[in-house]
Amino acid sequence: MTYVTAFGRRYLPRGWGDFGLQLIIWFGFGLAYQVVRGLADRDTTRAFHNGLKVIDIESHVHALFEVSLQRFIDHPGLLTTFANWTYWMSQFTVVGLALLFIYFRHNEYFLRVRNLLLLANVLGLIGYVLLPTAPPRMFPSFGFMDTLSAYGSVNHQSGLIQLAANPYAAMPSLHAADALIIGVALAMLVRPWPLKIVWLLWPAWVWFVVMATGNHFWLDVVGGIVVALLAAAVIYGIPRILRRAEPAPSG
Repeated sequence: MTYVTAFGRRYLPRGWGDFGLQLIIWFGFGLAYQVVRGLADRDTTRAFHNGLKVIDIESHVHALFEVSLQRFIDHPGLLTTFANWTYWMSQFTVVGLALLFIYFRHNEYFLRVRNLLLLANVLGLIGYVLLPTAPPRMFPSFGFMDTLSAYGSVNHQSGLIQLAANPYAAMPSLHAADALIIGVALAMLVRPWPLKIVWLLWPAWVWFVVMATGNHFWLDVVGGIVVALLAAAVIYGIPRILRRAEPAPSG
């Protein structure tokens, strides 16, 4: 038995084959998602029209408060730096590390959490295609600013980000959806109460970040929450319905 085989049997819950399959699924989906997202509707006129609709709706209900949130990080400092990096790291980096933790430490929950994330992102991608929406940072006349460009070394015009990203993929916010899914999942799985509190607060912090950096309206965040809840209803609800529909065993 080679060292690699022994390592897999000892530390990998289902062996190297399953671990490799999960990596292929996740990175393959991530690549396909970014390509499709980048090729999704880039109709600038329609995207800005939808963005103005969002502003109009929020103004109509007296809740266009994202500019006020931006004031917390509209200057260089630790909070601004932390917010900018949270925006970039909260999806693939944090989500990826969280999935690895669940895979190794709570493998019995892994497939459902993974499938929940994948479904939520597919639903979000459909939203980007059907409803391209310009983010707040593209409306400086309303007082919005792009803190990633103003105070960060990485922004939407940087290298591969500009190549793969769709600048009009604001509705729904998948940052919001993924943060909610990972926050709730880890809060349920970790044991120390301080960590449970941290993960319960994680979604709220990410929601603040995406609005304060000028990348999402609060309606986008609500859209992301709805996407996460719909995906959860499918992943957790349908199996229960099917189990209830199974005929009772004959005595």
